[in-house]
Amino acid sequence: MRHVFSVRIGPIGFRIGSDWRAPIAQMESLYADYPGPHDGVPDFNVRLFAARPWRRVVRPSVMIGGDFVLPEAAPLPLAQGLLAAEMGMNLQMALGQRRYLLLHASVVERDGRALVMTGISGAGKSTLAALLGTRGWRLMGDEFALLDPETGLIHPFPRLISLKNAAIGVAEAAVPDGIFGPLLPGTPKGDIRHLVPNAAAIAGMDRPADPALILFPRFGFEAAERPVAPSEVFVRLTQASTNYVAMGERGFDALTRLVTTVPARAIDYPDTDSALAQVEALWRDL
Repeated sequence: MRHVFSVRIGPIGFRIGSDWRAPIAQMESLYADYPGPHDGVPDFNVRLFAARPWRRVVRPSVMIGGDFVLPEAAPLPLAQGLLAAEMGMNLQMALGQRRYLLLHASVVERDGRALVMTGISGAGKSTLAALLGTRGWRLMGDEFALLDPETGLIHPFPRLISLKNAAIGVAEAAVPDGIFGPLLPGTPKGDIRHLVPNAAAIAGMDRPADPALILFPRFGFEAAERPVAPSEVFVRLTQASTNYVAMGERGFDALTRLVTTVPARAIDYPDTDSALAQVEALWRDL
């Protein structure tokens, strides 16, 4: 690849190569405070490339490749090259990660204990994680929770926080001194803007935490809260995992231990202030 950038996020190292300079320059800027892969050897490779040579310059179109690929994946315009790189890292984790059980979740930590928030797209978990990160919590991850089958600990994976649509303005107002990536309009998920995790999140990326609460938030409803039975949690988390089936018995055992030892709650909330208050109240009651 003509342009290359390497980075380590928590325990996972990536090497991103691109036919174009622009996506790599954006990665270098937003991940400037992150370390490189252990011993310089990445766990996964990502490739951003043009399907045809002329696509490098005429209506540039970015294909996403790497160690693991989805042949049917549609290309993105070069203006969304940063998003393509982030999606490429997600793809490698989803298809290739076998050390950790992956849960599609946002994770924050306080006092050595982790709050795992998962739900459907639009539930607000990324926004809540970003806001909690400004209120004394350490952001551990926005895209994936990394559950260690051997220890039961959650390992940090503090990627850029992916904010979508209305959540962008909420985060910009709540984190006025935050470092944001460019606004990416018209993506498959609407408008997207990335927020760089704060210094505490980056400095703590080698410190795992014990899971203490699993939360299923749901935005757009009157404030409410209910316990979630382990059986329901198990089913919902298998649906939220990209590698549960591939992990086999190790994944089953890890998930069983998680849902039988960690309490779970579901909350509805009409706005972020209500959700933050609900989270703090649930945390005090643990």
